[in-house]
Amino acid sequence: MGAAPSTPRLGEAGAASPGAAEQMFAALVGDRAYPISSEFWRQLLELPLTQQWPRDRVLQACHAFAQNNYHTKHLAKILIHLVWCLQECTSASSVTSSVYRKAINAAYISSIFLKFIIENAKADNWQELCLDIDKDEKGLEIFPSDQSVEYFLMKGVLNYIGSVDVSPESCYLHHELLNLMLVLMSTQLCSGPSPEPKDVHPFIDAAMLQDSSIVASVVQKLLLNFVRRPQIPSNGSHPVFSDDGGPGVLQRVGSAAANFVLLPYYTFNYFVSASAEGTTSQLADNSLLVLLILIYYRKCISMNESIPTDGVYMSDSNTNVKDAPAFHENPYCKALNNAKDIQFDHADVEGNAQNGPVVSLSFASLFDALGTCLKDESSVLLLYSLVHGNCDFQEYVLVRTDLDTLLMPILEMLYNASRKTSNQIYMLLIILLILSQDSTFNASVHKLVLPSVPWYQERLMHQTSLGSLMVVVLIRTIKYNLSKLRDVYLHTNCLAILANMGPHAHRLSAYASQRLVSLFDMLSRKYAKLAELKNDKALKVTPDQMEADIISDDTSTELHIYTDFLRIVLEIINAILTYALPRNPEVVYAVLHRQEVFQPFKNHPRFNELLENIYTVLDFFNSRMDMQQLDGEWSVDKVLELINKNCRSWRGEGMKMFTQLRFTYEQESHPEEFFIPYAWRLILSRGFSFNPGAINLFPVEIHVDDSPSSEQKV
Repeated sequence: MGAAPSTPRLGEAGAASPGAAEQMFAALVGDRAYPISSEFWRQLLELPLTQQWPRDRVLQACHAFAQNNYHTKHLAKILIHLVWCLQECTSASSVTSSVYRKAINAAYISSIFLKFIIENAKADNWQELCLDIDKDEKGLEIFPSDQSVEYFLMKGVLNYIGSVDVSPESCYLHHELLNLMLVLMSTQLCSGPSPEPKDVHPFIDAAMLQDSSIVASVVQKLLLNFVRRPQIPSNGSHPVFSDDGGPGVLQRVGSAAANFVLLPYYTFNYFVSASAEGTTSQLADNSLLVLLILIYYRKCISMNESIPTDGVYMSDSNTNVKDAPAFHENPYCKALNNAKDIQFDHADVEGNAQNGPVVSLSFASLFDALGTCLKDESSVLLLYSLVHGNCDFQEYVLVRTDLDTLLMPILEMLYNASRKTSNQIYMLLIILLILSQDSTFNASVHKLVLPSVPWYQERLMHQTSLGSLMVVVLIRTIKYNLSKLRDVYLHTNCLAILANMGPHAHRLSAYASQRLVSLFDMLSRKYAKLAELKNDKALKVTPDQMEADIISDDTSTELHIYTDFLRIVLEIINAILTYALPRNPEVVYAVLHRQEVFQPFKNHPRFNELLENIYTVLDFFNSRMDMQQLDGEWSVDKVLELINKNCRSWRGEGMKMFTQLRFTYEQESHPEEFFIPYAWRLILSRGFSFNPGAINLFPVEIHVDDSPSSEQKV
């Protein structure tokens, strides 16, 4: 890059010639410190960044910037100028293109050098950022003396995101700021999977300290971006792009074969047109990713920090336990959980208004947007966050008559479980489990009839109920898990949903009824094999008795698990026959047709009480069939006709009434250990490039090509 000239100059009449741009960036990364009031900053930020550099030159510039930043403090200065540019963008009645250009350039340049320093920092206290500047310096008279640079930056960025609507003119700046937010918060990637008091995240910590009005406006605007899905103008021109649409002078090059300072990470589809469904929106996707990181952040309260009692902080429920962590309250999570439907004023109903600013938006629009976008994993995580944390939104979902809007995409994804991540399957099942806790939901899904299910390939499904489809897909998921994943937690969730639905079953289809009995048969076969294996091992004496004992213990544990699974399936069948038999003749038919599968467990101590009811039903209908004088063989139609006739006269005599099974979802005691890594994996999967060697949040594969051979130590 060469040494910086003492006075960088623009070309004729202030034009940015290639040589001038070279000089300006050489000065930015050089060892001379330019005062914050210097004309240098205006000239730098007004540069049209259209000259392209090769990857090695950008890398060289990043190294030089990081090394000299200890002395120049240029990172802090450009961040302050970014906030001043944003303030100009929000205060002016009409914003000129040159003002937008300065703000975009400041965000763009900051992102590149920030990301490089974060990826290559030696210590986890982020001293390499060198954000402590001399506030007595000329030009900083208007800088708030009681604020740090990181707080000042986050206040400016969040205030702009939350207060300025996305428009054709402002969309590029919004895009750069959302990308900058991801970089600012990427310090989390460098910490371990469990938040600890010693963890330092200067920018996201500063975001958590913002006024409630800013917090509410940011959450609201990010949600609105997700709902409205604003588009980047297809005929627009981005200030940091060259004429051919490629990245400009500080092109996003990143670690390894991809790009060394890749930011923002979607330059390649900046101008991709919307899909046929009209759902593709980079601004909407970025807004959702930023929102997820904000709401799932957890900040530990350090050992020498008292827990305030004024409601500013919220300690973990088990803070009395020795060494259990306590966390600051997350205001963004709180704002999302308290969001209200703009079409329904809760203050009028409840007689008391909310304290402080409240996020208000149309739940109808949010519901529809989620239904359209659920194939995207980050949208699934947002839906989970809402139905679990926001009681008002959960109630809104439960009273919708078109539940298929949300449930059909969920069921289709579970149908294609082999192409989904295990985390995505978990989230989908948990959403269904939360909804199935409500009896109204369980009744509604059985009454909503689907004309067809085009994505279900095994058989045609015409005029089947949504409830029947749920039963079929959940059982299919169990069978897939049994053969591939072998995950007990996934099994348990599927069976819990089916158990919650059981007493409310209404006109369960023939196919769903058959699959339910087949599920019992499949689990019973697995149980029988395990029981036989356990007995064989008990009879054998091996030289290595300790190894034999370990194998025997594993078999016993698995046998116990399958005993529980079988009992739950029997509980489900029992609940349908006890509470909803007249409405489910197909279930009665399926039990009659496969009654032999229950025989081996008739005297089993764990199952006999439940099987008594099933055999009461079998005896009743078998006796009615025996009493029927029939010419010729029994056909399916004739058996169903007899069942339907006798269902009307069924009174449930002799049936034992058991307490209905009701499973509820409880979040783990330390959800941050799952959700923070999960959210960042989603971001990385979307193309955000980050040095794998710097990631400590979760295990990553580090390939030889991921670190350039010429990489210097910063």
